Amino acid sequence: MKDLLFLAHRAPFPPDRGDKIRSYHILRHLSERWRIHLCAFGETEADFDPPTAFSARLASCRIIPRTKPMPLAAVQALASGKPVSLTAFAHAGMARAVADARRAGVAATYIFSGQMAQYRGTEPTVMDMVDVDSAKFAAWAGQARGPKALMLRREARLLARFEQAVAVAANATLFVSEAEAALFRARGGTGRIVAVENGIDTAVYDPAQVVPVREPGPLIVFTGQMDYQPNIDAVTHFARHILPAVRAVHPRARFAIVGRAPTPAVRRLAGEGVIVTGAVPDTRVWLAAARVCVAPLMLARGIQNKLLEAMAMARPIVASRAAAEGIDHRGTIAVADGDRDFAERVVAALEGPAANPAARAQVLDRYDWRARLAPLDRLLEDIAA
Repeated sequence: MKDLLFLAHRAPFPPDRGDKIRSYHILRHLSERWRIHLCAFGETEADFDPPTAFSARLASCRIIPRTKPMPLAAVQALASGKPVSLTAFAHAGMARAVADARRAGVAATYIFSGQMAQYRGTEPTVMDMVDVDSAKFAAWAGQARGPKALMLRREARLLARFEQAVAVAANATLFVSEAEAALFRARGGTGRIVAVENGIDTAVYDPAQVVPVREPGPLIVFTGQMDYQPNIDAVTHFARHILPAVRAVHPRARFAIVGRAPTPAVRRLAGEGVIVTGAVPDTRVWLAAARVCVAPLMLARGIQNKLLEAMAMARPIVASRAAAEGIDHRGTIAVADGDRDFAERVVAALEGPAANPAARAQVLDRYDWRARLAPLDRLLEDIAA
């Protein structure tokens, strides 16, 4: 086995949010063929305690606490002319940990997320951008006003320049979907650009293995990290502008917002017809109880894991076009355009079949993790030869 340095902006464990789900499965897959040296940032207590079975796969593991406040990162970014996204993850301790890991004589490096590209070395490198982050900031800038809009436009511009330079220097640059890869090329990105999609663990997300939570009334369920602004905007808009039309037809229907770290704005949505759970031990019990799962995201990049999970659990699903764009769902997701259409499709789902077996069949056929990640083996063998 050869040695591989794996850099991640968040510890890949536990796999309890979108980016960590991807990094967890990629790292586990690569550890079957490489001696892995992991360097990552930790934010929560669980990040510093890798599962025993997982840690046995690692030749070395350094998790560095990320404690830099965002206001300080913004000041440093303005002073240095760099993107805030980079200064937020610039850390002398991480630089030392990476240098120590390289002394093992690594044959290649896998960099997960653009924030970590500042630690790249001279060895062959695979850069996993996941999404086109600069496009995300550009979209946010279009929705903002005043100084915030100026900062977001600055971030989008500087980050795009950085992403393009990294892609030229890397041996290969990965994105989570063909749509993201095409977007990067359209925005001026060059180099070896490859789409490596996310998968889903259908043995874990199996409705036959889960006992649903018991809640009165038909449940409309949204799952996600609830301090993430696109999720905040999505549930707020749904609760205020779509749910009332649904409840006019089905007054017992309730909207369950399931996910950790809900902001005060999200918590204030709780009340008549809306449940805000906060962190839950197992989101699957809420998915299993859902009469319909929704993803009313106005801004979405790449593949939405929440949709793959709902598909694997054989739930009826209604999603915005932006949320569904990256997924090959073959019509098993009802795609809505506009508030009225979204409400009508949710009502139709509430009145239709209670399960969506075609959605589960599609993820079984199309989104097995091993099949999705197989291109990585050939790619790394090629560049590290």
